Amino acid sequence: MFEFRDIEMIRAITRHGGFRAASDQTGIAQSAISRRIHHLEDRLKISIFEKAGRGVRLTAVGRRLLDEAETLLESRERILNELTQGVMAGVVRLGVAETMTHTILPRMLTMLRSRHPLLRFEISIDTSDHMSEALLADELDIVILLRDLAPRGADLTPLPPVRHGWYVSRQHFDLPEPATLRDLARLPIVSFPKSTLPHRAIVQLLSPWAHEALAVHGSASLATVLHLVRQGFGIGTLPHDIVATWPHADIRELRVTEDAQLPDLEFAICHLPERAGKIGKEVTLAAVAAAD
Repeated sequence: MFEFRDIEMIRAITRHGGFRAASDQTGIAQSAISRRIHHLEDRLKISIFEKAGRGVRLTAVGRRLLDEAETLLESRERILNELTQGVMAGVVRLGVAETMTHTILPRMLTMLRSRHPLLRFEISIDTSDHMSEALLADELDIVILLRDLAPRGADLTPLPPVRHGWYVSRQHFDLPEPATLRDLARLPIVSFPKSTLPHRAIVQLLSPWAHEALAVHGSASLATVLHLVRQGFGIGTLPHDIVATWPHADIRELRVTEDAQLPDLEFAICHLPERAGKIGKEVTLAAVAAAD
């Protein structure tokens, strides 16, 4: 319906008080300016200017048109500046394992906001296997997930290991300490979802010691695991850092024998370089700095 050039003409006429003055300032013939405005009024079926003494002024409709169009001009200038000056802007689709949301994520995003205020983040909290698939399907740009589940071909940077232990309600379970694999196998356990590596590792660890069917419940929400442990539903496997952020949960780490100790969780941040090369490197640097 109208072009950027039309709006620039309207703005020049308004700022300089008339068609002749706009012609003098822009170097465009007054007749050319008049024809452009006349054709625009015909297309839009409106009157943009009205006479005011020896000059012209915007009509009410003309003011509305210019006000709204000024926003478009400002957006155009911003986009051109970002593209030509290398400014990082736009939306980053970030997938994060829940463990990381309570540890490095807040610090990482705060760093990125201070360095690149025009970036916007859409954050998805999911299991590592789902995030790996979403990265390959171009549904996520950058993911923080269990290292062993990073997709082939991804640019991967390891993050510091996360300690992982057994937790129990102070009120609901009376276990010997250090607890053995046999002690643990006879109790209900709440852990990561069934599809995850930590869940499978726990089942493999305890199955030889279970006299009956092993009861390992899975949840994608670590907060849910924590609350279930607190209420005495079972004993839980949780990252130490998660429990540390919930001191009011009133659960404690259970001392276990050496063969029952859980391995650290190995996380990594990764992206596909052909899709998110520059921003992927920037977010990776922030993640590593936040983990220190």
